[in-house]
Amino acid sequence: MKSIFENETYSEIKERLDKISPDQKAIWGKMNVTQMLAHCQKPIELTLGKTTLKKPNFLMGLLLKSMNSSLYNDKPWKKGLPTAKEFTMTNTDEFLVEKEKLKTLIEEIHSRKDSNESFPVHPYFGKFTKEQYGMMTYKHLDHHFTQFNN
Repeated sequence: MKSIFENETYSEIKERLDKISPDQKAIWGKMNVTQMLAHCQKPIELTLGKTTLKKPNFLMGLLLKSMNSSLYNDKPWKKGLPTAKEFTMTNTDEFLVEKEKLKTLIEEIHSRKDSNESFPVHPYFGKFTKEQYGMMTYKHLDHHFTQFNN
């Protein structure tokens, strides 16, 4: 699995983000392109410790933790998977603002590629290595960029 911490993968993601335009339509799902850009910011903010999520109840926590490897393995995610309600975007800034925010977050997480600093424990899925966070970040961005045929 590719990782946002790899220079080549980082360049690929930046190029794909640059190609996203405000008139692009989703191949699947309910989000418009601006909502997708805002949505993609949230897991990166979580990884960087800029936001958090309410922990799930015990049973839901066990269920979610059983899915951990699907977050960073090579198998593509199914289309239309549910997301945390905090990551469901209804009110967003304008397209260019959301795009720039996402670009800045992608640059920030990539800049930590050589850092020994650990990332916070994920409130839903538990502890991940830096490498796993890098793969998860790429997989999430790839999933949604593909959603918009990019």
